[in-house]
Amino acid sequence: MTTVHGPTVGRRRLRSALRAARERAGYTQEQVIGAMDWSLSKLIRIEAGTVSISTNDLKALLSHYRLTDPEQVSELLELARVARRRTWWSQYKETLPAPFIAYIGLELEASTLSFFQSSGIPGLLQTEGYARATVAAAATTSTVFPIDESEIETRVAVRMRRQREMLSRPEPPQVNVVLDEAVLHRQTGGPACIREQLRHLVAMGSEPSMNIQVLPFTAGTYASQGSFIVLDFSGSDDAPVVYLEGVLAQDIVDRPDLVAPYQQTFQRLREMSLGRDESIATIDRIARQIG
Repeated sequence: MTTVHGPTVGRRRLRSALRAARERAGYTQEQVIGAMDWSLSKLIRIEAGTVSISTNDLKALLSHYRLTDPEQVSELLELARVARRRTWWSQYKETLPAPFIAYIGLELEASTLSFFQSSGIPGLLQTEGYARATVAAAATTSTVFPIDESEIETRVAVRMRRQREMLSRPEPPQVNVVLDEAVLHRQTGGPACIREQLRHLVAMGSEPSMNIQVLPFTAGTYASQGSFIVLDFSGSDDAPVVYLEGVLAQDIVDRPDLVAPYQQTFQRLREMSLGRDESIATIDRIARQIG
């Protein structure tokens, strides 16, 4: 196993290892809970990675699975310790959607982030003014899950913190972005706000780790399921995942057969888009045209 830096990826690796260990041992979940005197829901949540497991419970479970190799046991115990670490975003677990909380942890561990945005600018590249305008717009759109003024400020603060944590570190991830050209013309927050945002994109586009491309109107129609993010990881044990975010729902997709179509779609969208230099020139031109 490779080194784990954060609790979200640590929990993902541990859940996969525990499911594999149970299957190698030839046990069903029902047999395990009977032997461990656990509830079925506890084991299901551990194997789904939605809860952490104590080191004592883990030792007992590994013993039951007849997994005794000292090196393997040590690695899995370290994963359990990492998965239980408190993070800066832990304080927001009660106010932000659970899939988004999980996404923040995955984002921090990713080596490559690939964004397709059909209706807005990725959160990592937003100015504070643009972020506040988009969150406020979502607050008025969502009548099922209303967002009050304090939650708007919380979400903006989280977005700005994510940027600092991700983009200011010595070795930031590779960020690939495909923006539908319509995003650049939509005056979110008003002319001054979108002009500032577009100039920020131009500045960010010069960073070596940033590749921003524009999908022009001339590209014609394309088949897409909306905005999505593909996250790749450097560790061989960590398969890519996709994050889907909408006003009313968010989801993490990690089944390889469901992730692959998004990877293929993103590659196709990149091929349809303007090159890096032409894209930045297009963004700069649109910014200059805004009155």
